[in-house]
Amino acid sequence: MSAPAAAQEASSEKPKWTLVIHGGAGIIERDKVTAEQEEGVRNGLNAALDAGQKVLAGGGTAMDAIEATIRVLEDDPHFNAGRGAVFTWDGRNELDSSIMDGSNRAAGAVAGVGDVRHPVTLARAVMEHSPHVMLSGKGAEEFAKEQGLEIVDPSYFATKHRREQLEKMKANDKLGWFDVDLKYGTVGAVAMDSHGHVAAATSTGGLTGKRWDRIGDSPIIGAGTYADDRACAVSATGAGEYFIREGVAHEICARVRFKGETLKKAADTVMAEVKDLGGTGGVILTGPTGEMAWSFNTPGMYRGKVSSTTDRVVSFYGDQE
Repeated sequence: MSAPAAAQEASSEKPKWTLVIHGGAGIIERDKVTAEQEEGVRNGLNAALDAGQKVLAGGGTAMDAIEATIRVLEDDPHFNAGRGAVFTWDGRNELDSSIMDGSNRAAGAVAGVGDVRHPVTLARAVMEHSPHVMLSGKGAEEFAKEQGLEIVDPSYFATKHRREQLEKMKANDKLGWFDVDLKYGTVGAVAMDSHGHVAAATSTGGLTGKRWDRIGDSPIIGAGTYADDRACAVSATGAGEYFIREGVAHEICARVRFKGETLKKAADTVMAEVKDLGGTGGVILTGPTGEMAWSFNTPGMYRGKVSSTTDRVVSFYGDQE
């Protein structure tokens, strides 16, 4: 067998595990990302991949891997999740997250929390230790305390950069409906483990200047997050109102399950429909076959992937893998 043929055969081998992550989509272009920003985001994505890869390579579950991955991103101020989350119009950080287990379609989500260090861990606690799927606001925070999760002062999440973004928006007399930099820094992770199960999780601070306790797609199962061993696992980032209206994550999984489409084709089709509605953003995917994919209709998306049979890829821009 020739070397190219051997390489092709090796690359077509189903991986034992996969991991795909994102750190937001939007107007991410080379002339708009400073060298310092690029280094910080790249280091953050690599640290998150390290955390998830360690779990999966050790035989751990997809659920454990994506939680570990998201926790790293929630602690990194380069992303709009946890520490470094954007500010609401009223100057608060309101955090949303969701998680879903593809093996049994169990799910948990939280919205509008302000003192829980790791919203993704709270979302998982809702899934595993409550009869509900979604909790919000003060009730979700009370549940977090009952579960013994790490509580922090709300000032922990605040950063100078994000406050300046809010001030810039207000100075321009915006209504707080759109991110001032047209970057959706939501974070997400999808994984397949060595048992063939998939899982997905998403975490966000929402949109700069959001008002009236607005909630986007990130904590909504079927819109920003979905996982089903019969199809795939999906995490989204973007203009949440459009992702909710399209039911993006579930719609992609349905196309894979019922039409037999590849993850890439299903994602591209649904993201084109989001664009037709007027929405922008992106998705990451993996499936029980070991396929990994992403799709976005913005100039760029912070993203990365790795598997047991492929080298790590970390990309920012639309002309990269």
